[in-house]
Amino acid sequence: MRLGTRGSELALWQSRHVAELLARLPGAPPVELVPIRTSGDAITDAPLSQIEGRAFFTKEIEDALLAGEIDLAVHSLKDLATELPAGLTLGAILERADPRDALIARRGDGYEGLPVGARIGTSSLRRRALLHRWRPDVAVVDMRGNVPTRVARLDAGDLDGIVLAAAGLERLGLGHRVTELLPTTRVLPAAGQGAIAVEIREDDAATRSVVALLDHDSTRAATFAERALLGRLEGGCQVPVGALAEVREGRLHLAAVVCSLDGRRIAEATGEGDLAAPARVAETVAEALLRTGAGAILASVRGTTTAAT
Repeated sequence: MRLGTRGSELALWQSRHVAELLARLPGAPPVELVPIRTSGDAITDAPLSQIEGRAFFTKEIEDALLAGEIDLAVHSLKDLATELPAGLTLGAILERADPRDALIARRGDGYEGLPVGARIGTSSLRRRALLHRWRPDVAVVDMRGNVPTRVARLDAGDLDGIVLAAAGLERLGLGHRVTELLPTTRVLPAAGQGAIAVEIREDDAATRSVVALLDHDSTRAATFAERALLGRLEGGCQVPVGALAEVREGRLHLAAVVCSLDGRRIAEATGEGDLAAPARVAETVAEALLRTGAGAILASVRGTTTAAT
């Protein structure tokens, strides 16, 4: 099976991990990794929020999948659009790692202990908004590049800290650099954060039968709810929306937030429901967010980012 992947260290780690899991399955065919360069990898001199479109890190891989040039693709689930291209589906979602964001501070401070006016690097509008909400005095600096590049920039001394996904740091052996795991009461993660997705063609029954063995039911239900909420809000991966669904005692609990980029306006909602009906839970929470101003916040953000392009 030909497995399409980005060429970053994290993407390759995730793809090799999936390949290793597949290799353990009885009768599974061998896997060949096929690195594919995406537009998000090629455009490194502009903030993601100012790049036209949404599928920055997936389009070229999905095009190759549709064309039959590869048989499956491995992605960070948070990078995937909430609506997949026609003809593609998620064959498996692996058991989720830690979904939280992590702070790496140059001086070893927690977020509360950073100096006034500290400079924090991130490429995420969600992190920017929620970090400003937590501490309006902090200067959030746009930062592109893969995980090792961002850590190297921090070490070079022009930033006080960076915020990245905890799961990615752990996967690359950088968990020891984490100063603080940011509490979800302050910074809800991106929809799907921490989960690895295997994308396949809908009509490829042979590949589906193999990769389905890697699927993790509760992770699929939780991330489905998060992505359904994001879709209802008409959000992509570059909007200030945080969402985290968790399974507790057989029930699905979903918390979500929409925040303005300056952190001053916020809409928050929670809900719970049947584990077998994640779409219904997502709809309930999305409607609650919209009733409390989420639509106006997102419209304002879209106007700001459009004007900046």
